[in-house]
Amino acid sequence: MLPAAAVFHFPWEVTTGAVQEGESVRTFGRLVCYQPEESRATLSAHHASKEHQVVVHTLFVEPFNPIIGAQYVVLGEKENIEGDDVMVRARVLNCVDGVNLALLQKAINEQRSFFRERESKQGDAAQAADAT
Repeated sequence: MLPAAAVFHFPWEVTTGAVQEGESVRTFGRLVCYQPEESRATLSAHHASKEHQVVVHTLFVEPFNPIIGAQYVVLGEKENIEGDDVMVRARVLNCVDGVNLALLQKAINEQRSFFRERESKQGDAAQAADAT
């Protein structure tokens, strides 16, 4: 069974708690570490002079050919693990090396803006229907 549709979240949002446990999440990062014996990969992204790392459980996407230093997009569910750490249980893990990260971030922000605008229009239409 496929996970529910997931919106893109920046890696710093996944690690800071903007995403609830069990929620489907789609995020990205550069592969900096892969531990096949633990089915664990670490994706890293730089934002606001800070390095953010997302741990990815890779059991459901193995075997895969990891390319350390390449960009990856992951789709899965967020899980809280020991302490305050978080992990994404990957259902899909794709290498997207060569992607323009600035353009990807801009597209994510545009998508969010579109969804907010659409929701506000739907809310306005629902209120107008209730008034009649």
